[in-house]
Amino acid sequence: MEEFLERLVGHVHWLVFLLLELFCGVLLFRFNHYQHSVWFTQANIVAGKVLEWEEDVVAYLHLGELNAELTGRNIALQQENEALRQALRQMPQGESAVVGLSLTDSLRSIPARVVANSVRRDENFLTINRGARDGVRPEMGVLSGLGVVGIVCKVSPHYAQVMSVLNRQSSISCRLRGTEYFGYLKWNGGSPLAAFIDDIPRHARFHVGDTVETSGFSSVFPPGIFVGRVSKIRNSADGLAFQLEVKLSTDLSNVRDVCVVVRREHEELDSMIVK
Repeated sequence: MEEFLERLVGHVHWLVFLLLELFCGVLLFRFNHYQHSVWFTQANIVAGKVLEWEEDVVAYLHLGELNAELTGRNIALQQENEALRQALRQMPQGESAVVGLSLTDSLRSIPARVVANSVRRDENFLTINRGARDGVRPEMGVLSGLGVVGIVCKVSPHYAQVMSVLNRQSSISCRLRGTEYFGYLKWNGGSPLAAFIDDIPRHARFHVGDTVETSGFSSVFPPGIFVGRVSKIRNSADGLAFQLEVKLSTDLSNVRDVCVVVRREHEELDSMIVK
């Protein structure tokens, strides 16, 4: 302690100098209009930059929550659009009415995050951070904000394994939007951005670029969920039907935030479907 005091006394002139400099600076910027305005402007710029950096950090930390919320909203909007399309098809021409979105009332979603994923195998799976304790069950559909991801196949208390669309065992009932022509979406390997629908009848009318969506002919996915767009049209192996190549809407090699679809009528509908 004595040594510290001796050092302080030995350098007291520097301390006095710094205090005088600080005092002169206060007088200069307080009582001179130009210097005061310069100081005020620069201080505001620095403060603004600090606040901007702080906001960027906070926003980055909340990106996961924001992505999950946007994914859920996107899926809800797809369901509302499908409900409106169905209602409009059933309304007599020229009649106007308030359409109740009963379809969306039967649907809720469980937000989740992908914690493991594969796209380079013949049978690809994802793992999500939601399980039985969150209400996830096998045979539930999984969606991203852009479209179909896969189907839950195994569940533990806190995690679930999802059979990806990029799995040779996957088969999802799909249709061409605006028509009743449907088939089963399958993946034959190769590109993670393309899958195929077989057995589209030859009298069907469609074009490259047409929208492919879920048909709703199962208890897994509700109707109207975006799957992708027709990118190529080929003849089937026997020449009696068409095979459609579909450019998938979801890049499964880069998917992160997803939702598990919970249909309230799942068990009842599932019991009535012949497998």
